[in-house]
This record gives sequence, C-alpha cells and structure tokens, in this order.
Amino acid sequence: MDLMIQNGLVYIGDGKSPIRADIAIREGKIIHIDRSVHEHADTVIDASGLAVSPGFIDVHSHTHAELLINRQAESKIRQGVTTEISGNCGMSPYPLSGHNEKTWHDRSEQLFGVRTSWRTLDEFFRQLEDPGISINYGTFTGHGDLRISVMGNTGRAPDRVGLQAMIRQLEQTLDEGSLGLSTGLEYAPGSFAETEELVTLCRAVSARGGRYASHMRDEGDYLEEAVGEVIRICHEADIPVQISHLKACNTPNWHKADTVIARIQELIDLEYPIGVDRYPYTAYGTTLEIFLPLWSREGGTEKILERLEDAGTCEKIRDYTDMKIAHMGGADRILISYVSHENNRHWEGYSVEKGARETGLSPFEFIKKLMIDDQNGVEIAGFAMSDENTEKILSSPWVSIGSDSVTWAPYGALNVGNPHPRDYGSFPRVLGHYSRDKKLFPLEEAIRKMTSLPARQMGLKKRGLLEKGYFADLVIFDPVHVADTATFVNPKQYPTGIHTVIVNGKIVLQKGRHTGQLPGKILRNGE
Repeated sequence: MDLMIQNGLVYIGDGKSPIRADIAIREGKIIHIDRSVHEHADTVIDASGLAVSPGFIDVHSHTHAELLINRQAESKIRQGVTTEISGNCGMSPYPLSGHNEKTWHDRSEQLFGVRTSWRTLDEFFRQLEDPGISINYGTFTGHGDLRISVMGNTGRAPDRVGLQAMIRQLEQTLDEGSLGLSTGLEYAPGSFAETEELVTLCRAVSARGGRYASHMRDEGDYLEEAVGEVIRICHEADIPVQISHLKACNTPNWHKADTVIARIQELIDLEYPIGVDRYPYTAYGTTLEIFLPLWSREGGTEKILERLEDAGTCEKIRDYTDMKIAHMGGADRILISYVSHENNRHWEGYSVEKGARETGLSPFEFIKKLMIDDQNGVEIAGFAMSDENTEKILSSPWVSIGSDSVTWAPYGALNVGNPHPRDYGSFPRVLGHYSRDKKLFPLEEAIRKMTSLPARQMGLKKRGLLEKGYFADLVIFDPVHVADTATFVNPKQYPTGIHTVIVNGKIVLQKGRHTGQLPGKILRNGE
C-alpha cells in the first residue's frame, strides 16, 4: 500500500452513519475499506479521534488564472476542498477572440502582475497540467464570454450566422472537456439573451452529454419567474440543470423562498434532473455594476463609464440605483470588498453608506465616483438575505454546497482586496456552525451535501464517496473543533480543525501544513 489511514471514524459520503474502518490507498485509488486492514503501507496516518470523509467538492467556484498564479489552491485545500467546479455565472476565460481576449489577460496583469496567455479551453487546461495543481478542476463554458467572443458586448439578439458561430465555439469547448454551459442572466451581456437563445445552445450541450448551470435572471422581485425559465430550459432542451446559489434577495421578497423550495421539490419528485447549490452566508458577492440598470451596462465598461459621465443618462441611472439601494434596505448593507485603483484601496472594508458620509456625497454619487475612478473594477458584498431562508435552503436535501468564490492565499500575488469570508470558510462553516452548533442537519448529511451530492449533480465519476475503486480524495478533520474563522472584517484567515487533505492518493495538507504536492487532475466532461 502507498498510504493507510487507521482508527478514524469514516463517513462514506452517502449520508449514512459513520463506521470504524481503515482505508488503504494504492496508485491514487482506494483499494480497501475494512474494520482492520492488515497490510504494510509506506505511510500510515493515525486518525484516532478524527473524522475521515471524501474530499469536499466545491460545486460552484470562480477560480481561473488564480491557479496559474498559485498552484497550491491554498484557501480551498485548507477548507478540505479537493475538487472545484468553475466557469460559473456565465463567466469563463474561454473561448477567447479579439473581443474578449485582452480583457481576460489584462485582468491577470492588473490583479496579479502576471501576463497570461491562452485562447482555447484546451490551451488553458494544458497550462494547468504543466507542472500541475493541488486540486482537481472542472469547468463550464460561460455564456457571457461565449457571446462576447462571437458578438462583442452588444445587447442585440444573435442572427442565424451569429448563433451558429456560438454553437460551433460552444461545441469546441465541450469537445475539449467543458462540463456544459453556464449563464449569468443578471449580468451583461448574458442578461440580453432571450430564453430561445439559451434553449438552442443547451440543446447542443445536451447532445454532447453536458449540463446547464444558471445564475438566474433574477433572485429577488422576479425570483419565481426566473426559476420558471430554468425549468423551461430543462424541459425543452432535455438537459440536467443546476440552479446556482439559490436565494431570495431583499426583505420584500423573503417570503418567496418557501414557494420556490416547494416548486423545486415538486419537480425533483417528478424526477426532473434539477440540482441546486448555495453558499452558507447571508451576503452575496458581486460587482458594483449590479446597482446600475441593465440598459446602461450594454457595451461593457467603456460605455458604462460614458453613461455615468453624461448628465442626461446619469440622472436616469441615479433613479434606478437609489431605488435598488432602498429596496435592499440601505447603503449600509453594501460592503466594498475590492478596489483595483491603488488610491482608492482605503475604501476596502467600508460600507457605501460610510464612504458616502466621509466624502460628503450621496450613496449614488459615491458609487459613481468609485466606478469611474476604478474603471468599473469595484467588488462588493451585499447583505440581502435572511438567516431563516438561508437555513431553509441549506437544509433542503437536494441542495449542495458551493462557495461562489475564488481560490486565494494570504500571501503573494493572491493576497488582494478584502474578499468575502466564504472564500476562506464555506465548508468548515457548514460542518461547524450549521451542523455541529446549530444542528441544522447531522454531520453525515453535511458531508453528503459536500461530496456525493455535488459529484452526482456534476456527473463526476468515481468521486464523492469512499468506496473501493474510487479516486482517493479524502479529508481528515476534527468534528469537535472544525470551524471557519474568516469574517467580513478580517476574511483572510484559514479555518481550524482540518488536519489532512489527500488528493488522488497524495497528501497535500498534513497536520495543517501544505506539502507542496500538485496531484490534481483536470476533470473533463465524459471522462
């Protein structure tokens, strides 16, 4: 044996009660799980007093070039995450063309001081594989970037030629290993797409065995209608769908959560292939651009800033922004998490209300100033959800856990901004805060939501369970002390209680220290 884990309380990942067992690993796979395995192993880990589970699968992430900047995937590995699924919310740095190639590579240079280069998904995967990464990685193709690659940042519908070009590029990414299509229908340019466009694209995805993941068109006032659109796409394109980070935003809409949960449960009972995920926080994370009306976002950053600086259009934008802030409950609910312009970095960690007060500006004028100064690079956290709804959604048996985050590190080039604490704490927070402390669900159910359930939702083979013949992705943790420590004020803090993380049979985290191993694999659709 290469590796033996002994004396641990083993959670298979299927939601059933744990067992006392030893686990033997050879050549990256589990070969024995038994009460006592009497064979020699090169390395033996004593897991006495600890829980052993499958590695956690982050079913909804946004990591891209960050894995090239720091291949150790620090903030994810230290949460026990062994696999992450990226390319969500309609955003992926592939396929690239003259319309969006510069934007993505400029972002890497601006954020991390490193100039990246690729055009296709296959080229991106090859850069990840050489010399390797610490985590398994799969990705969707972002509809927004697919659209930009073919049509630029326009709001118009594609003509027949444009739609066929989108299908060809989408099919290429699927052939190169994409898991399917994702949309960000609250964001331009994805928000300009009609349902028929999405159905047509999803039929091409379905034909190649892929799936559809959607940041829906609305998560507040029109939440029920947005869920209906996803269901329609599921039915008409005959495709498995994933509803991303299900929520009911803003106080007037909190009551809608019950209706939506009941509707999804009804369809799952009818065997509709619907998956859902959610992060364990009541604040979302996005860009400040979300507080501008949709029409003002057409054409990308250059056009947005032109409209903000034009007196006529600016007043129309102001009316919408003021309404949205009021609907959310006030500017104190908007926390600035990242500003790219060095002269404005001191605003990170401030609320829009506090920033407006200190500058003597209205909340809208403060937002406008930040966006213009920062060339539309401001990211925020928005406190728009209720604790009660968050618990209802998380406890639904068909909801898996996704961080909706990027892999960061509190050192080097990835030590930027004031990120959402979910980036460092999502999975330990489910184990500690929600399962152990609040008793929202038992530990075995918490583990299922982070292992076998997301593996099934994403069609991952031989992952998500501790079974003979499965890939040896494992986490050893202390169920009594596991906890998230990241906060909105001080988010760059690793969790406690995660002892050992094993990826494809290699120890990546040992007694809380990263070993530097890079055994992660690219998870391609169909493999």
